Amino acid sequence: MKIGFTGTQKGMTIEQKQCFWRFAMDIHISQFHHGDCIGADKEAHDIMVHEHYIVIHPPKNPSKRAFCSGYEDCFEVREEKDYIPRNHNIVEETEWLWATPSGFQEELRSGTWATVRHARKRGKMILIIWPDGTSVVET
Repeated sequence: MKIGFTGTQKGMTIEQKQCFWRFAMDIHISQFHHGDCIGADKEAHDIMVHEHYIVIHPPKNPSKRAFCSGYEDCFEVREEKDYIPRNHNIVEETEWLWATPSGFQEELRSGTWATVRHARKRGKMILIIWPDGTSVVET
């Protein structure tokens, strides 16, 4: 399964990391795509890098970029793009989007939530892991 990921630049809570790890260990992941930003992207990368093929979709703006790396034979970096096209590419190239938002309410001016909304429009399966570690799957 190809998994896309989006999360807050504030980073995941301990509960989100635990839930994320449980989902990651329970399914076969052929590719894990993320946006290479500080915070949740970097944390998810660090959890996944030793076991999965990673595809990074870096932002053009390097100010919040994490510059994640991996092993040559299981690591790929896409062309740098502006945030919205980059996030859309993550959704388009994957089957399931995992999201770790910073709060419990959908926000209008949030890259994480904009990516979730795009995945909904595209009919993708979505996993939202809330800050308290509870989760919901949208199909």
